[in-house]
Amino acid sequence: MKCRFCKTELSNVFIDLINSPPSNSFLTEAELNTPEIYYPLKIYTCQNCFLVQIDEYKQSDEIFNEKYAYFSSYSSTWLTHAKNYVNMAIGKFHLNKNSLVIEIASNDGYLLQYFKEQGIPCLGIEPASNVAAAAKEKGLNIIEEFFGTDLARKLVAEGKVPDLLLGNNVLAHVPNLNDFIQGLKILLNDKGVITLEFPHLLKLIENNQFDTIYHEHYSYFSFYTVNNIFKFHGLEIFDVEELPTHGGSLRIYVKQAEDKSKVIFPSVEKLLNLEISKKINDIEYYKGFQNKANTIKYDLTTFLITQKRKGNLVIAYGAAAKGNTLLNYCGIKKDLIKFAVDISPKKQDKFLPGSHIPILHESEIKKAKPKYILILAWNIKEEIMKQLNYVREWNCKFVIPIPKVMIV
Repeated sequence: MKCRFCKTELSNVFIDLINSPPSNSFLTEAELNTPEIYYPLKIYTCQNCFLVQIDEYKQSDEIFNEKYAYFSSYSSTWLTHAKNYVNMAIGKFHLNKNSLVIEIASNDGYLLQYFKEQGIPCLGIEPASNVAAAAKEKGLNIIEEFFGTDLARKLVAEGKVPDLLLGNNVLAHVPNLNDFIQGLKILLNDKGVITLEFPHLLKLIENNQFDTIYHEHYSYFSFYTVNNIFKFHGLEIFDVEELPTHGGSLRIYVKQAEDKSKVIFPSVEKLLNLEISKKINDIEYYKGFQNKANTIKYDLTTFLITQKRKGNLVIAYGAAAKGNTLLNYCGIKKDLIKFAVDISPKKQDKFLPGSHIPILHESEIKKAKPKYILILAWNIKEEIMKQLNYVREWNCKFVIPIPKVMIV
């Protein structure tokens, strides 16, 4: 296996989470009686460019298809984040009715709807047909294709050259990284801006977020590595922000390398220096992560087995992809967690992949009165605990699995 960016032969294992079914491949009741395909979940660190990555065991068009179950609009926290971004971008980049905004991986229109509300022309690119249909219902213009150099050249030929080109949580999902970033270079206008948000590898390592590793995430980025990748493709990061989303993300602001109209903010050098001080460009930094994941695995399974023996009911909240990685690596099935609850009707009445735990409506919580609720979507734990505050009536407690198993 060669590095997705620099083509160096990979030999350093970052973590091996053994085998797991794709984390968003929720099952119907009928599918419980058919065999499930498990794929290896082994992650490598490139000793040359330090890109952390998985082999492409499952093709991207098998993941992002009409059965793709992730709809961004079901999280109020994420919608607020999107709206705040739109307001910031309009002011910062002086966008108006003569501008063009293009979002790659526009999902169900969770973000572009706010540009449309303010009369700014926008276009979405979304390969998963079911979530693209939800965006079209909002009156948004959506192209149902994967983004890369071919689509970029096609859009340029049609005169669709954006002033703002954005992608939230898409960079990690790209198998052909070089083609994708070269596509950004081709599509962006001379004075335009790219913004991309993605989980920060530094936070993943420091906070034991091994459950954010799954087959849809082909790459995991430090700022050091992403900066070098963009430079290689003739693009330059001129600003960076650290965000609380998804357990700690980066938002990078990128321009054409030839565009001298934008200053490089001190934030770029500051974050590079921070990462280098932590030895992010040294292969030794990446060793020992397996042990951190195993500690959580043993602590969580010990807790659940103890509660089972005491006769205490435990359920889960949030049928998130990260939750499926956690449950499958820990070997947790429905004997230890009776059911999971999710706000998305697209997931309700289905079953979690691998563990086969049923996903029910929130109303089931009051009927069952569990003793503990394991929050699988821990990145929005405050939103969930506030929403489920009524469970305190029967002294129910919440279990947060990351960065360590905690009862709150």
